[in-house]
Amino acid sequence: MSTPKPRLSFSQIINMNVGFLGIQYSFGLQQSAVNPIYDMLGASPDEIPILNLAGPMTGLLVQPIIGALSDKTWSPRFGRRKPYFFIGAIMCSLALFLYPFSSSLWMAAGLLWILDAGNNTAMEPYRAFIADKLDASQQPTGFQAQSFFTGLGQTLANLSLYVFPMIFVGSMGKLPTWVYASFFLGAVCSIGSIWWSARTTPEIPPSAEELAHIKAEPINVLSPFKEIVSAIKDMPRIMWQLALVYLFQWYALFCYWQNSSKSVAQSVFGTTPADNPKLYEEAVSWTGLVNGWYNIVTFLSAFALVWFAKKYSPKLVHFSCLILAGLGFLAFPHIENKYLLFPAITGFGIGWASMMGIPYLMVVSNIPKERYGVYMGIVNMMIVIPMILQNITFGAVLKNYLNNDPGKAISLAGVLLLLAAAATLLMKPRRTEGPIVLSGAGH
Repeated sequence: MSTPKPRLSFSQIINMNVGFLGIQYSFGLQQSAVNPIYDMLGASPDEIPILNLAGPMTGLLVQPIIGALSDKTWSPRFGRRKPYFFIGAIMCSLALFLYPFSSSLWMAAGLLWILDAGNNTAMEPYRAFIADKLDASQQPTGFQAQSFFTGLGQTLANLSLYVFPMIFVGSMGKLPTWVYASFFLGAVCSIGSIWWSARTTPEIPPSAEELAHIKAEPINVLSPFKEIVSAIKDMPRIMWQLALVYLFQWYALFCYWQNSSKSVAQSVFGTTPADNPKLYEEAVSWTGLVNGWYNIVTFLSAFALVWFAKKYSPKLVHFSCLILAGLGFLAFPHIENKYLLFPAITGFGIGWASMMGIPYLMVVSNIPKERYGVYMGIVNMMIVIPMILQNITFGAVLKNYLNNDPGKAISLAGVLLLLAAAATLLMKPRRTEGPIVLSGAGH
């Protein structure tokens, strides 16, 4: 019989999730800064999807393997999950520091591969860390705390795109000076926030039974691959149902992130990156502010979604949030007043809060705790496979069917999110053991 996990205060749950701030600052730069940098380095619109292949490919290759390895790891000194997110944070910090020095398109693309490998090394052990530490009644708050820090980290990244161009003017090499400031701050946040969570939150040692299981199956080159294949064979039905939701959801999000700055430039500023590079920089800056706003909405709404999930159901919450996000995307490319972009993107902010926490809540009660790492990695495979499909196919779709029009790309994203909402209704999650509660007790 497993030993009950100690209940954590709300402040302890916050401390253990601070590391997500740095991971998501980095991801925020990937969403809002990397594609404009590609534009500034001379990429054509239909080249952008394939240049973004680094993220999903490293996610597909790295996260499930790292998740499986972390399940089989225990060191009394270093822990189970912590070694992996420390190594990931160091890789991220180095890549973020070097990124602004990119002198060519392919140098930028190569550094993105390193950045994403670091992010993916940290990500799934971190999600498994939350599942390890919290019992069923506190897991909703733990996963939504990740949504909070996702919103906060990405808000800071996007606001840096708006504020830093006012402070750091001019250019260094082929890129504006503000790019250096934004990425250097990301390098500090990445390692600093992970260090804070690791310092303040001890891991729970494995039970004698778990240690015996780890020793009975020592890590070797093939063990993570065998574990992934075994876990997929045993995968509960709810995870296959989630895979359909994610197919539409994550294809849609990459369409938005790759085209948001160009859509704003087209609808609000009446320009393109090639026609007026200086005016396009203004559009990138304003898009950073708009994307910063949706991330503010994310961290303001994250904990409210826990209450709604308790009162109604996680499935209904995710369905409603996807509808709001889809409608916002459908409106976004038709807006000419730059201030009206904020209410349009608010729906996506609420949707993003749900995407970062609620799906994990729907599946975590259906998977065995000794396999949290590998199953969190498999959930990420369900995220990155649609991204890879988007990266491979969308360049041709954009060029041949959407006339390289960024507004039409975002409209398509809105339709896909509505399809994801419909697929959510097909999911049949098992109720979590114990009540879903906000864990403010003991604070």
